[in-house]
Amino acid sequence: MVTRTVRLLAQLTRQVAIVQYPSLSRSAVRHVELVALTPTRVMMVLITDTGRVEQRLIDCPAAIGENTLADLRARLNSKAGGQRFAEVPTLLQDLPEAFEHEDRGSVTAVLTTLFEALAEQTEERIVLGGTANLTRFPHDFPLTIAPVLEALEEQVILLKLLGETADAGMMVRIGKENAYEGLNSTSVVSVGYGSGDETVAKLGVVGPTRMDYPGTMGAVRAVARYVGQILAAS
Repeated sequence: MVTRTVRLLAQLTRQVAIVQYPSLSRSAVRHVELVALTPTRVMMVLITDTGRVEQRLIDCPAAIGENTLADLRARLNSKAGGQRFAEVPTLLQDLPEAFEHEDRGSVTAVLTTLFEALAEQTEERIVLGGTANLTRFPHDFPLTIAPVLEALEEQVILLKLLGETADAGMMVRIGKENAYEGLNSTSVVSVGYGSGDETVAKLGVVGPTRMDYPGTMGAVRAVARYVGQILAAS
């Protein structure tokens, strides 16, 4: 979804598109599926309320029966379904005690993998597209476009750039209003997106200061609304 959004935004605005992956730290568990591949190997599929899917393979210390796996799946979804990621470990920490002694090692292995997936996927990520569009504006970068490209390569800068956007509003920064020197010859238009009233991430575009601001703002807002509708329906 994020990659498609970047392409759409870059095509609509003919600028550089930046889209932040939905933050799992602000997401909730929609469903956890457990599939037995062998008696001692299980595939876990984690689905979030933002539509993200994470798959992990788990090697269990002992064979886990179909009934036990079904019971574990039901308990996981009963306790974790609809809950924020940050709350899940506390809710599930005592789960192994609900199973027979010989199954607790396998249940613990599943929980450990789930908790690791939650921790790893909270890392913020950015997808960038359309940098070639900047070459359409040679007169807007009279000295060199290199500082702009170098700034766009820095994930930390882009994350901070989008992080300055209020959840419920659009941000427009022109030229030296940007705090990062490499972007002083550009303008940044960004907005939050999400499901319903909740913002889960940000997206925006970077272009020359002489951009079509009404058109660009309209396109950015439309794409954010479109992505929000996808999240709400997923």
